[in-house]
Amino acid sequence: MKIIIDGDLVDLNKFINAQRANRFGGAALKKKYTDKCAVAFMPIRAKKLKLPITVHITWVCKDKRIDKDNIAFGKKFILDGMIQSGLLKNDGWSEIAGFTDSFEVDKDKPRIEIELEESE
Repeated sequence: MKIIIDGDLVDLNKFINAQRANRFGGAALKKKYTDKCAVAFMPIRAKKLKLPITVHITWVCKDKRIDKDNIAFGKKFILDGMIQSGLLKNDGWSEIAGFTDSFEVDKDKPRIEIELEESE
C-alpha cells in the first residue's frame, strides 16, 4: 500500500532552530507536521496490518540543498502520524521491523511516498 504526502516536512536543522528560538517552537512544528502525516493515513486507519511492518520512504525533494539525513528526520512525524491516525498503536520494535530511504528530485512536485510492507 502506498501513501503520498504532498510537499515536504520540516528538516532537522529547521526543527533545532525553532527549538532554540522559542521554547514552544519545536512543539508547534511537531504538532503541525504530525497532523499533516496523520491526515494522509486517515483513509487506511481501519486496515489491520500484519506486524511488524517495514516502512519504505521515498523523499522526493524540490532540490538538493538539504542533506539527506536532515530530510529523513521527518520519519518521526510519519510514525507519529500513523499512531495519531489510529493505523498503529505504537511505533516500537514489535510494530516496526525497519526502514528504507531513497531520495529523488522533482522541483515541480515535492512529496513523500510511503510504502508499508507487511510481515508475511
